[in-house]
Amino acid sequence: MKLYHIEAGNFKLDGGAMFGVVPKTLWNRTNPADSNNLIDIAARCLLIEDGKRLILIDTGMGDKQSDKFFGYYSLWGNHSIDKSLAKYGFHRDDITDVFMTHLHFDHCGGSVVWNKDRTGFEVAFKNAKYWTNENHWEWATKPNNREKASFLHENIIPMQESGHLHFIKKPENALLEESELGFGIFFADGHTEKQMIPMINYKGETYCFMADLLPTAGHIPLPYVMGYDTRPLLTLGEKEFFLEMAAEKKFKLILEHDAHNEIITVQKTEKGIRLDEVLTCEDVFNL
Repeated sequence: MKLYHIEAGNFKLDGGAMFGVVPKTLWNRTNPADSNNLIDIAARCLLIEDGKRLILIDTGMGDKQSDKFFGYYSLWGNHSIDKSLAKYGFHRDDITDVFMTHLHFDHCGGSVVWNKDRTGFEVAFKNAKYWTNENHWEWATKPNNREKASFLHENIIPMQESGHLHFIKKPENALLEESELGFGIFFADGHTEKQMIPMINYKGETYCFMADLLPTAGHIPLPYVMGYDTRPLLTLGEKEFFLEMAAEKKFKLILEHDAHNEIITVQKTEKGIRLDEVLTCEDVFNL
């Protein structure tokens, strides 16, 4: 098995929305805001090469939305999925599986593209199975008013219409030891219904792709919960359980949204779970 980090692009989000009730004087220390109160955000994805399988975890925003839409997110940098794949000698047609932690637009937008004539949409990875779970699919296709703007029809429905959509089997509890894709999954409901956190055994260590359970290193303290979370009190419990486990078992946590910290470990302290090491994907994955 080999792991590769795939950079799908960078953008900015309002720091207050990213940290909920936490005062700016606190979160600005770890995630400094610009003059518009925006903080740097990454769309970091993960590619797993396992035998004949090439599994891509999340796909970023994509590029099919309008200039007005992208104007809200202050895109910066020159990353793209295609450039990242090419860096490691791959093409999007090589991808066998696309695993989506959840279906918010900044996690799955790159899964669907315009067709050649720009008359409709098609899957971006034509040879891949697309993986979500039934609970989250139901939640995303019949969205509540709060999340409706994050679940975009054009990002989601073409997966089903194309016949590429598959569901991860429903877990008996929050922790699925091994999924159809060969890695474990932690299911979390605080951010959105049944967000999936992959837990990958690689070279004797566990690597966890943290999605929106822990978007940046600045979110480690338990009360630092995003304003975007639909059930923040559930997030508190899920974060506490997961980070305690991560500290005890020395998991390496891959941060999807932290533009400046790629992989971290955490440790127990008198003040609770806190940051331990900051690592780079290039060094850890030996790329």
